[in-house]
Amino acid sequence: MSDPSGEPGSSMHGVTGREQSFAFSVALPIVPTDTTAKFDLPVDTEHKAKVFKLFSFANPHMRTFHLSWISFSTCFVSTFAAAPLVPIIRENLNLTKQDIGNAGVASVSGSIFSRLVMGAVCDLLGPRYGCAFLVMLSAPTVFSMSFVEGAGGFITVRFMIGFCLATFVSCQYWMSTMFNSQIIGLVNGTAAGWGNMGGGITQLLMPVVYEIIRRCGATAFTAWRFAFFVPGWLHIIMGILVLTLGQDLPDGNRSALEKKGEVAKDKFGKIMWYAVTNYRTWIFVLLYGYSMGVELSTDNVIAEYFFDRFHLKLHTAGIIAASFGMANFFARPAGGYASDIAAIYFGMRGRLWALWIIQTAGGLFCVWLGRANTLVTAIVAMILFSLGAQAACGATFAIVPFVSRRALGIISGLTGAGGNFGSGLTQLIFFSTSQFTTEQGLTWMGVMIVACTLPVTLIHFPQWGSMFLPPSKDPVKGTEEHYYASEWSEQEKQKNMHQGSLRFAENSKSEGGRRVRSAATPPENTPNNV
Repeated sequence: MSDPSGEPGSSMHGVTGREQSFAFSVALPIVPTDTTAKFDLPVDTEHKAKVFKLFSFANPHMRTFHLSWISFSTCFVSTFAAAPLVPIIRENLNLTKQDIGNAGVASVSGSIFSRLVMGAVCDLLGPRYGCAFLVMLSAPTVFSMSFVEGAGGFITVRFMIGFCLATFVSCQYWMSTMFNSQIIGLVNGTAAGWGNMGGGITQLLMPVVYEIIRRCGATAFTAWRFAFFVPGWLHIIMGILVLTLGQDLPDGNRSALEKKGEVAKDKFGKIMWYAVTNYRTWIFVLLYGYSMGVELSTDNVIAEYFFDRFHLKLHTAGIIAASFGMANFFARPAGGYASDIAAIYFGMRGRLWALWIIQTAGGLFCVWLGRANTLVTAIVAMILFSLGAQAACGATFAIVPFVSRRALGIISGLTGAGGNFGSGLTQLIFFSTSQFTTEQGLTWMGVMIVACTLPVTLIHFPQWGSMFLPPSKDPVKGTEEHYYASEWSEQEKQKNMHQGSLRFAENSKSEGGRRVRSAATPPENTPNNV
């Protein structure tokens, strides 16, 4: 790298070497640095940051990171705000167990469609508009919860609020456009993990807000209704901040760059085609359905589970349940970071092995949670299960950005929708009928996790290999350039629309693991073929 005290105008501008230690950087020389770019952080040839400084607000990379995870966390708070208040709400609205289960399914089913749409919005319009508009448009639905009068209204409103969870897609897409692929596991894991932490925050926040309102003189049945105004206003505030302070890409907003001709304007039909015809997409849909999906299902039932099974107070059950979601603070980033470390030594094959090990372990701990007979054992099992499930989410989205450069938004949307579909299906089967008790449902959910993680063995990248098979020996088809450029037609290549894919291919060569070190590109050089 260049001198850490680089002159203004270099890519090291603002990095003095004396920053706080909470920074993670791209270490391998295979990743070239663009020394002519004017950013506060060192960047690669795509102007993606090569350093992740957790407590920095460097524009645009770190500012985007913080806007992204906070807006996503806000949506998690509102989507699961009803869960810790269910013991009160069910008395007010005369809800049955089936009503509560159906509402849980509805809360995560709403975003199956919205996540698919968000993927296309990110690819075609940019993540800033997608995130800001969805957060603000969902605010009225959060306020509407205060006015429901029966089971039908409760289920319908939870379904509508759930649409906002599509901000997960904009969050992951945004990070993939702002940070180099060698640290994307950690960055994606931290952004999504801190966002998912809203599921734990709401377990603490809503009972406290409810109690404050009740002590101010409101009845119990009125207090829970007023409590929903807090997450509603958070939606409005975050939407405005994202719209005014956010930026689609390192070099500016997508619409402006398209007008300048610096970014190719793509067609929905083509990006959708490359997304749905890539078999890896569907494996990740299944995998995420039983990592993120089971986390969402657990968010809906865990507080009620401890409240009913161990006869705890509402506030106590909420605190225990909150620890499940709050583990996202470090569990999901840890999963992404583990994937990045595995990639340094073993490339993409290391990432795949890390994902299988982590997610399988989470499934086994889920089985243990379902079979726990004491409060202490249940808490320990729940924490270990949460670590496994959430770390698996981070490990999953450490790989997803490599599936396709052109259709990243659609694939992220499909994968994210898979999480919600898996959650809805799991909750419908195990937690919405009297056929299974909650503890039996948790046990069988763990078995499903282990079984549905096995297809990770089928994921193979010709340029990097798979868990059990080496990369292709074909000198052409076994290259990163061929894999990512193959998504463009010859006519599109003649228009240079594939240049972004070639730059991404060059920056992703580190996924070959140890085999690329001896042929590393000097860090200060820009490859000639880009």
